[in-house]
This record gives sequence, structure tokens and C-alpha cells, in this order.
Amino acid sequence: MMVNIPRIAAVSYLNTIPFIYGIRHEGNLKAELLLTPPSGCYQNYLEGKADIALMPSAMVPTLKSTSIITDYCIGSSGIVRTVEIFSNVPIQQVRRIFLDPHSRTSVQLAGYLAANYWHIEPEWYALEDYTQVAFAQKDDAFLLIGDKVFDHEGLFNYSYDLSQEWNKATHLPFAFAVWVARKGTPYEHIDALQRALTFGVESTWEAIVEAGFDQKHYNAYEYLTQNIDFVFNAEKHAALQKFWDAGLKIEPRSNPG
Repeated sequence: MMVNIPRIAAVSYLNTIPFIYGIRHEGNLKAELLLTPPSGCYQNYLEGKADIALMPSAMVPTLKSTSIITDYCIGSSGIVRTVEIFSNVPIQQVRRIFLDPHSRTSVQLAGYLAANYWHIEPEWYALEDYTQVAFAQKDDAFLLIGDKVFDHEGLFNYSYDLSQEWNKATHLPFAFAVWVARKGTPYEHIDALQRALTFGVESTWEAIVEAGFDQKHYNAYEYLTQNIDFVFNAEKHAALQKFWDAGLKIEPRSNPG
């Protein structure tokens, strides 16, 4: 008899290493892991390469026959640190925003804040080459996500933490990614994943050491325990409903010549 092994798409960033550690070490979950940036998780799930995925939350309404599973997410109840817009002028004076293509959720969140909180209408461009950040025009801004944000902290006059800005605008936390599964995925797989994620979050320091993040110039443990909030609760679900109800708006253009 052939054993059915779930294929799980997850994100290859610091903020997911407790999840990855739990999936690899908890013992009950035998799974095949596909690690990519967030946009790759969506693609792998869409193409049927994965049955379960840590899905960018902006994409959940576009998925058919899919349910949100587990009590875990990649979320934040305040300052998240790894989803930032950097600029040398106040956000109200920004003319162009270049968007990191690795996260559809962060792009749409920037669009939500621009329309509903900052009340600006910038030109949106895809950030196709990260070296562009070094050649910013005065009224340019850059949305950066993930571990690379740590390398840009303090280099610009202004920085806007998108989780903190969302919190100011709505008084709600935010969930950047949630676990989803296709309808019909065996309950045993979902139950085993829930246990694995619990084990991983409880083993955060071990996960940091195994992944080598204890050697970085930033404090990975502080980030994972104070900036990231892994619990997917009713408040975060309400936040996503508000986010989804606003509709997906931003389609960045290719770079200006």
C-alpha cells in the first residue's frame, strides 16, 4: 500500500523557521516541503504541486475549494519590522513606490494604506532589481519585505512599518500568511500539521540555532517572539475580512525607462 505523503508549500524566510523546524522534527508528520518566497507558495499550490500551503493572505479569496486550517499564521499585533516602506521624504510627498515582488499581500496592504489611511495616489512600480534602492530619486519609496529589511534599517529618513500602520488605521492586528488546504485533504494530515506547528513555535530558539540565525547581526529570537505573532485568532480573521472586503487593487507597472 502506498503511503500518501502531504506536499506542503511554505516560505523560506526567518519568520517561518519555527514552522519549518516543527514540520521537520515533530515526528508525526511525514511531509514533502517546498520552500520558496511567498509568491512561490501561491504558485506551487495553484499548479497542484502542494496540497497544503502557507498562503499569502491576499490570495486566499482567489482560491477555489480551499479552507483555512490550523490555529497558526504569520501575523503581527504591532510592529512587524520585515514589511517596510522606506523613503527620504514623508509618505504624503512620495511620487513613486517600488514594490518588492516577493509578497502579494504586502503589495495589496500598501495599496490599502495608500487609499484609506495615507490618502495618496502614487505611481506603483515593480521593484525588479534590488540595487535600484541605492539610486532612489528624492520622492521615491521602496516596499521591502523579509530578512533583507534588516539590511536597510536606518538608511532612509523615513520608514513605515505596514503592520503598525494597519494597526493605527484599523485598531486590528494583521495576518500576512495563513495555512490553507484543499478541501478533501485528509484530516490526519491537518491534525499532524497542527501538532508540528505547535512543537515548532514552542521550539523557537532551537529553530533559530538550527537555521544559523543565531549568528546574524540582528536578534532573531527577539524578532520571532516580539514582532511576529503566530496565533491565528478571531481578531486576525476579522482583520483579513476587512482587508479582503476592500478588494485587491494594486497592479505595479514595469520600471520606467
